[in-house]
Amino acid sequence: MLSRTLLCLAVVSSSSVALADTVWMKNGDRLTGKITVFDGGKLMLDTPYGGSIPLDWKQVKTLESDQELLVKQDAYNGEKAKALKPADEGKVTLQNGEAPKTVELASIQQIMKPKPLVEDFTIKGNIDAALDFKRADTNTDDYNIAFKTTARNGRWRHTADGEYNREATDDVVSTNNWNAQYALDRFLTDKWFWQGRVSYKRDFVEDLSRQRTLGTGPGYQFWDDELGAFSLGSLLNRSDYEFADGEKQNFYAVAMKWSYNRFLIGKTVEFFTNGEVGKPLSGVADYSLDSEVGLRYKVTQWASLNVKYEKDLITGTNNQDLNTSRYTAGIGVTF
Repeated sequence: MLSRTLLCLAVVSSSSVALADTVWMKNGDRLTGKITVFDGGKLMLDTPYGGSIPLDWKQVKTLESDQELLVKQDAYNGEKAKALKPADEGKVTLQNGEAPKTVELASIQQIMKPKPLVEDFTIKGNIDAALDFKRADTNTDDYNIAFKTTARNGRWRHTADGEYNREATDDVVSTNNWNAQYALDRFLTDKWFWQGRVSYKRDFVEDLSRQRTLGTGPGYQFWDDELGAFSLGSLLNRSDYEFADGEKQNFYAVAMKWSYNRFLIGKTVEFFTNGEVGKPLSGVADYSLDSEVGLRYKVTQWASLNVKYEKDLITGTNNQDLNTSRYTAGIGVTF
């Protein structure tokens, strides 16, 4: 019985090793795990002993994988390889069912798992929720739910995000609003893109009850990889404001957007900030600011804890200014 158990363990162990991807480094190290993606100069290796490890692509000697992977030697075209086999230093061999093809590691820009329908389609995002219920002499209910998702296919990028906030004390509502936004980017080069954006905000408490915005303009992507992303965009916006007393305003404005996130401590902690500052071209308002900054801590591969600060400011709108700040802490799902 003992010998059979040991035999089974040996078979399982040998199978696990055989299925593991291997990366040889230029300094002589040999790492095993599962290759998840290569992007932005970093090869992500998922290991049982160190979690997800980012490896500097310039320090990789060669590598091996039995996975089917999409290998892209430029920004938009890729070759599906049934396996990767080690080659001479600085090279790797693509096994694609035809004659094996050996390529320079320096020529590879991206490695990812091919998708069933659109091979180079990638999607990432998160859903965060903060809930606070207090039952005492005064009853307090506090909700905050937010989501953001980004999908990329070739030269196109889709970004959608939204949020709902509600606070009430003894059935007296002090905050009740929601907003949603969709942006479509068309990359003109690897870094420059043109964006079209539509957003809508609805507030049931503040004087400024509705905000509708259409905008378009150029942007620049400094980087976007597994360890984070940073982009800046400039927009020409058409905004429509509607106040609780029925007054309406519409105007054009110029705005600057930013989006930044960075993973720290082996992709365990994420720092992020997003926002937009705008200046109307007419005198209906002085300026506007819509921003957030926060930290997200990954408890598992999909679950996270988060803390966030939000600032929403509009000044100069006929003494009906908007100035709100909000702190939240809660749980989330990352995908």
